[in-house]
Amino acid sequence: MRVGAIILAAGSSRRMGGGDKLLADLAGRPVLSWSVAAFQDCDAVDDIVVVTSEANRSAVAELCRGYDKVRALVTGGNERQDSVGAGLSALRSVGIVAVHDGARPLITARGIAGCVERARDGAGVIAGERVVDTIKVVNDGEQIEATPDRSTLRAVATPQVFRAETLRRAHEQARRDGVTATDDAALVERLGESVVVHDVGAPNPKITTPSDLMVAEALLGTTFEVRTGIGIDFHRFTPDRKLVLGGVTVPQSAGLAGHSDADVLTHAIIDALLGGGGLGDIGAHFGTSEPEWEGASSIAMLPTVLERLASVGASPQSVDATVIAERPRLRPHIEAMRRELAGALGIGASAVNVAATTAEGMGALGRGEGIAAHAVATLRVRRPHRKDV
Repeated sequence: MRVGAIILAAGSSRRMGGGDKLLADLAGRPVLSWSVAAFQDCDAVDDIVVVTSEANRSAVAELCRGYDKVRALVTGGNERQDSVGAGLSALRSVGIVAVHDGARPLITARGIAGCVERARDGAGVIAGERVVDTIKVVNDGEQIEATPDRSTLRAVATPQVFRAETLRRAHEQARRDGVTATDDAALVERLGESVVVHDVGAPNPKITTPSDLMVAEALLGTTFEVRTGIGIDFHRFTPDRKLVLGGVTVPQSAGLAGHSDADVLTHAIIDALLGGGGLGDIGAHFGTSEPEWEGASSIAMLPTVLERLASVGASPQSVDATVIAERPRLRPHIEAMRRELAGALGIGASAVNVAATTAEGMGALGRGEGIAAHAVATLRVRRPHRKDV
């Protein structure tokens, strides 16, 4: 029988703290690409349908380019069942259907094939493993009411594999009965059909929170190193311009001269970040020959910097910067600068330090001709994954 796979990638990622978990970087590739690649590499699978959100459709389409088993990209619904239903509608002429959460990127082609092989006998099959923790049943007040025998318990995951006719019938019955379940196995069980658990023989965690990404990278054998970058920048004062430092407008009669908003503090931080990632300096990415950055906010450059760091497996961990200026007085604005920079960098405010000092009247800075900033950035940089070497 021909085998089709539905990979679900339309979730809301509410617990990721920003960004979509399916597109998050995992050892140099988006999470979803690991799942799609596993089904592409599985000889037991003939067709793949990816279910995504409308917001991510173009990004997922680009991600799926080159995977010749991907037959369709469809938009999911509000509930998991709606998304599976959309996937089923796009699969034709298949006898067996495997449903997989795209957020389980460590599934292997071998694990998928094992589930499919067992499903050929007619029973539903779901990936799962023995529970190693003792499980307690509690009431609304968290009082323990029972302790099940853990030898009878299994923690289940995906893929979940069924005869196509059985899965379609289970979804139709649930729709008629107004029933919503957390997985497809529960819907098939309602029909009285047999469902068995199959151990896929390898870790198969689900990515739900940022810490899950770290666990998955460790399981993949990914290692990191810490690098430090140093940045320094100077700008002259110029009349009739706002003074912007760290994304904060500081009351002052003169601003700084430059192609963008001349935010000398942010420029020094950008140089430190790019230097730590081995990506050159700010001029190489936001040079004066780039009209789009003329008069632009320097804080608005930071998302682009983060994207370019991510492309080499680097991410900022902390920033320490010092502004050197005779005027104006900056202390009242330091906390606002820290918050602006932290938000733009995607790190906690406690990981961003901004200090201010003067040149004690020495040199051009001491004469109040301009402002300088020094910055040191610490980055976590992924070493090449063993499969990429």
